[in-house]
Amino acid sequence: MTDVSPPALHDGLPRVTRRPTRVGLVSGGLGAYWPQFPGLLDRLRESARFVTERLWEMGCDVVDAGFVSDPREAAGAAEHLRRADCDVVVTYLTTYLTASMVLPIAQRAHAPVLVIDLQPNEVMDHPNTGTGQWLAYCGQCPLPEIANVFRRSGVAFRSVSGHLRDGNAWNRIRRWITAARVRGVLRHGRHGLMGHLYPGMLDVSTDMTLVSARFGGHVEVLEFDDLRIRVAAVTDEETAGRVALAHEVFTLDASVNEDDLAWASRVSVGLDRLVKDFGLDSLAYYHRGLEGEIHERLGAGMILGASFLTARGIPMAGEYELRTGLAMLIADTIGAGGSFTELQALDFRDRAVEMGHDGPAHLAISARDPLLRGLGVYHGKRGWGVSVEFDVGHGPVTTFGVGQEADGTFTFVVSEGEVVPGPLLEIGNTTSRVDFGFDPGEWTDAWAATGVGHHWALCTGHRAKDLRAVADLLGVPFRAVTGPGPL
Repeated sequence: MTDVSPPALHDGLPRVTRRPTRVGLVSGGLGAYWPQFPGLLDRLRESARFVTERLWEMGCDVVDAGFVSDPREAAGAAEHLRRADCDVVVTYLTTYLTASMVLPIAQRAHAPVLVIDLQPNEVMDHPNTGTGQWLAYCGQCPLPEIANVFRRSGVAFRSVSGHLRDGNAWNRIRRWITAARVRGVLRHGRHGLMGHLYPGMLDVSTDMTLVSARFGGHVEVLEFDDLRIRVAAVTDEETAGRVALAHEVFTLDASVNEDDLAWASRVSVGLDRLVKDFGLDSLAYYHRGLEGEIHERLGAGMILGASFLTARGIPMAGEYELRTGLAMLIADTIGAGGSFTELQALDFRDRAVEMGHDGPAHLAISARDPLLRGLGVYHGKRGWGVSVEFDVGHGPVTTFGVGQEADGTFTFVVSEGEVVPGPLLEIGNTTSRVDFGFDPGEWTDAWAATGVGHHWALCTGHRAKDLRAVADLLGVPFRAVTGPGPL
């Protein structure tokens, strides 16, 4: 699939390369037609080749199980796809076929199935179309049959109908492929959890077993000592190189202390090594610390390196926020950035919700060069050092959080708005002003009522449809805040 992630911010911050999306493909039609209408099968196979090529052009690793004409061949294709460990299976209905040729694939492939029917052109040439030619246009004919059988069999049904060169249909297919990419990233992901829960933040607490059970992947439990020994091994030359990178990427406020910047740079290099050594795709962290001891200094020095890594596609979430780290990873995977965010204030005059956070930010989605500010105190946290200040690029945005219910069910919660200009805090925090199109107090009430938790990812673009597709493939309930809730 074409890389949909935000561009690299700087040559010194190369984007991470991940496993390509593995898409299974099986095409089919009813074998009874082939002897009746010579040439039809060749035409349908040509259409199938076109679909295969389009999927390859998206950057997918396509596992093509071939063209099937009866239930026996479909069973063989299902076994082939089962062994391939696909992120999604695309079943292309080239003409009518029976549901018995599709159900085994959905049952045995161990991957979500997308059913597509793409006729040759946008409309038939009716006066010159006989039965054999018409059959190439009736891929949609078995779609209700398949939907009915899927429902009766407990199989999730999703489909895209269109024609081979239908831009709208291919955009919808691309959305499902992007969702499959997220599924693949999560299934094979490694998520670090370093330190301990911020005391009292009960909404942040996440059962790591459920993360692996519901999304796949692995949660690696780390100690701050794992970072300490790597930071201790960083050389002065490596530290100087990271200081130089900070000067290139950031605007440095006069409040920045050079010793604090050097420490943050040293921690940044050590953090890179930690991520590499443990093969991490994300990291959530927090350590309270005491009286300037080494672990406190490490925790306070992580903001620079965490922001660099987040911009590269390896999100870092403070305050031990495992679920928000996953939301940030999902957002980055679909090309929406995703920066660590919480509520800050409400502007009732301009009808804007002010949101952001102290700590790591997704630098690649900043409205301008991000700023480094020196802080003698981190509010609510021990330690001192440099912190990131920026505003997400103005225009359409989506708030996206992963909530968790009493029974352990994860939920996706989204709301679309627009980042608008206006006065911003200058306290070393990220801050964006978001207009959701209605009273900010009512938005806040409706957002909180979803059970999202007090952290989320702020994403670029209107992404509700993309995230709904991801939720569908993952089997996660989806909630959207689109207006004020009940009184």
